Amino acid sequence: MDRVEQCISFLVGKAAQQMSRRARDKLSVWGVTPSQYAVLRVLWEQDGQPGAVIGARLVIDSATITGLIDRLEAAGLLDRRADGGDRRVHRLFLTGRGRALQAPLDAAMDQLNAEVDADLGGQAPGLRDALRRLGEARK
Repeated sequence: MDRVEQCISFLVGKAAQQMSRRARDKLSVWGVTPSQYAVLRVLWEQDGQPGAVIGARLVIDSATITGLIDRLEAAGLLDRRADGGDRRVHRLFLTGRGRALQAPLDAAMDQLNAEVDADLGGQAPGLRDALRRLGEARK
């Protein structure tokens, strides 16, 4: 490698910065960050999940998922309720406002995905597969 701009780590990092910026721009209209959207997206699939389960799925450490949940709760998008069987476990439930954001937030992210697909042409499916492989933990 002659230049840093040829380094895969540099290229992936720059691409991630651009995608994060574009996602933030699209979601900010509703006061939601990309990480908060990910939590909401998991709850739209199945409401009432424990925070630890969501954190594990999204590969987010416990301190970070707790902060995301705190901010979503403060914004009135979800409620945290103690599990009846184990008071140490809190299940997360969407509020009416949290449910109402599904259509506009999904539309915003669908638009971003469509824009990126158009930017990449026929290379988008291959890139998604490559990024999945890169994101898998190596031992």
